[in-house]
Amino acid sequence: MSISLTENAAKHVQNFLAKRGKGVGLRLGVRTSGCSGMAYKLEFADMVDSEDLQFVSNGVTVLVDRHSLPYIDGMELDYTREGLNEGFKFNNPNVKDSCGCGESFKV
Repeated sequence: MSISLTENAAKHVQNFLAKRGKGVGLRLGVRTSGCSGMAYKLEFADMVDSEDLQFVSNGVTVLVDRHSLPYIDGMELDYTREGLNEGFKFNNPNVKDSCGCGESFKV
């Protein structure tokens, strides 16, 4: 079981945490939402919860709750810039379908 970050994603997270001046890593999970059923939750974590599973990738700690892990296990998180747009890209091998707007997915 694992979650990984590309080098670009790790650098972005590290830079953001440094600017914030606090934080232990990145919290990643899923929630019920959208037209396909699930959406990603992504936030910077200031502490580790007792229920968190921890992964370290390219020097960044990624925290995942046990409920979310089956839906995102094996996922690679990337940070990309395409023209004027930039943001995280979720490369999740478990996704079977996603909505047209790209906000939600189904496993």
